[in-house]
Order: sequence, then C-alpha cells, then structure tokens
Amino acid sequence: MITVLALIFVFQMCAQVLCQNATRPNIVMVMSDAFDGRLTFDPGSKVVQLPYINYLRELGTTFLNAYTNSPICCPSRAAMWSGQFVHLTQSWNNYKCLDANATTWMDILEKNGYHTKMVGKLDFTSGSHSVSNRVEAWTRDVQFLLRQEGRPVTQLVGNMSTERIKKVDWKNTDMATRWIHQRAASPHQPFALYLGLNLPHTYKTESLGPTAGGSTFLTSPYWLKKISPDLISVPKWLPMAAMHPVDYYSTFTKNCSGDFTEEEVKRIRAFYYAMCAEADAMLGQVISALRETSLLNNTVVIFTADHGELAMEHQQFYKMSMFEGSSHVPLLIMGPGLMSGLQINQLVSLVDLYPTVLGEKVDRKNRNAMSVDEYKS
Repeated sequence: MITVLALIFVFQMCAQVLCQNATRPNIVMVMSDAFDGRLTFDPGSKVVQLPYINYLRELGTTFLNAYTNSPICCPSRAAMWSGQFVHLTQSWNNYKCLDANATTWMDILEKNGYHTKMVGKLDFTSGSHSVSNRVEAWTRDVQFLLRQEGRPVTQLVGNMSTERIKKVDWKNTDMATRWIHQRAASPHQPFALYLGLNLPHTYKTESLGPTAGGSTFLTSPYWLKKISPDLISVPKWLPMAAMHPVDYYSTFTKNCSGDFTEEEVKRIRAFYYAMCAEADAMLGQVISALRETSLLNNTVVIFTADHGELAMEHQQFYKMSMFEGSSHVPLLIMGPGLMSGLQINQLVSLVDLYPTVLGEKVDRKNRNAMSVDEYKS
C-alpha cells in the first residue's frame, strides 16, 4: 500500500530535510490534544468556525482518514515522536511510554543542522502521569467496576469578550510566536518548532479533588458564538444491556452510565466544539507570526492531534476507544511545493510523521512506520 502522506510530502520536498545541499524548509508542528479529526473537513467542519484550519485546508493538504496509533495521550505521542507502533514502544498506558533519552525526529533534525524548539505539552516519556494510571490498568480484570472519571459536565466562564480561557496554552502559544520572531533574525539556519496544546482536552473537575481526571467541558460565550447549534447532532445510544462488554466497561468507568437529557448531551458537544475553536485561534496566532516575519512561504506547517474526543458518542466522553470520535485525528499539511486544496482519502496514522518529516527510508521491521522510498520505481 502506498502511503500518500509520505508520497506527496517527501517526494515533492525531495528529501530536503536531511539533504545538506538544498534549501531546507522550516518545520512547524502544532499538536492539539483530543481534537476530533472529522471537524477539519465537511460535513463536520460546518458545525464550528475554524478559520485557520480552513486556511490550511485551502492552501495545503487534508488527510481525511488520519488515525491515532493508540487513542490515549502518552502512547499516541510516543508513536508519533519515535516512528514506532505501540507494540514496539510497549507504551500501553499513560504511565508507560518512551524512555527520557529516546531519540525523536526532532533530535535527528537538530543533529542535521536544524535549530529546534519544543514548547508546551510533550507527554511522551514514562512516569509523567500519576500512578493511578497503573492502578486503573490493573483493575480491568477484577470482578467489579470502578468509576475512574467524574461525570461529564459543562462550565461557562467569562463573557462575550473573554477569549483566553486556557491560560497555559495561550502562554505557550505566545512563547512560540516570540521564538518565531527571534528566528526571523537568523534566516540562514532552518528551524523546527513544535507547539503542544492541551485544548480541546477536558478540564479537571475541581470539586472532585486534585487527583481527579478531566471531565469538565469549559468555555466562554465568545467561543460558543462560533458554533452552529442547529447542526449539533445527538448521538444514538445502544441500551447498556446491548453493549459490547468493552463498551459497557468504558461507559461505566467514564461515569456515563446514568441518565443524560438530550439538552445535556447537546450542551456537552457544543462546549467541546467551542474548545476546538479556541485551539484553532492558537494555530492562527502561529500562522500569523510566520506571515508577519515573511517565513510562511518557506515553512511546512503541520496541524494534528494525539487522539480525538467522543463527546458523548456511544454514551462516552474522553478517548480510550477505537470509535471514530476517539481515534480519528486531524492531519493538515501546508508548505512550499505542496498542492493546495488537496484532500487525501488514503489511510495514514501518526506514526507516519517520523519518516515524513525526515524524508528518510525506514526499516519497517524495526520501526513499522510507512515509508515512501520503497515505492520508488
């Protein structure tokens, strides 16, 4: 199977990344957390205004069938950074991921002359999450179920002028854009910038204590006005008794087995879409910085996410499911030499980004990332 992700990118870039005698492009990746990839193309894109994702879609390439390699933060990011599938990284949950000294594609870029910077959420090394992740993994085979998350709720803050809700993400976005302006003063050395966002991941429910997971969908009226309420669908659910045992387990442990009104479900989904709109604005600030510094025309911009968000589909929220909402991720790439407005149906995954960014042939037995060079005639 030809991997179109690498095909359109590596072939057209002519492996400039590691080719020392070529003018190499800058690389900027913005990786969000829990962004449903179906919102980046029609019909999903109609429910919420995402102007900067639309900008990438119009001037770059959108992958319509991009998926996470594991629908949970740390294992997914371990695959993306290492170019290895989960059975090779053995990153089974948020506690067990890559070693701190593991080599990533960013490390290889730096060794090959790139000025590199990583800002914001990384989350691909072992031990970065609480020990509870290990306990939760151990309880899957016991004869009783434990609720591991708070019931999903919504929280409205601020007013129609309140834009900056996720303070830590905006702080990191500001840091990334300042760095871009600084790099504009050294145009002769290519750079690679990674910005990791927390949004649109749910917020912690403060009333449940400091160790609680994220079960609050939180936004402001400013972002809610970006939503088309009439286009918000209400997912159909199976009766609990008719669910597959894995889905029953997930619905219960995610605290979604109780009663939810249709209005409550629509509100959760609306707040989630509004959180996506705020994340889109952060992507926009990065794109604007590249344009202001005249770097955009020589920069490859990649937008993606570690996994999606169920947002009450299949009577669940959060991730940890291979259903579309949880596993389908956004993947849009814009850059010099790439076709505008191209939409690719080919199946790709986050693990493909490693050889794509590096423009290298990968030993599939060792890495299992898809490569392009093996398909050259």
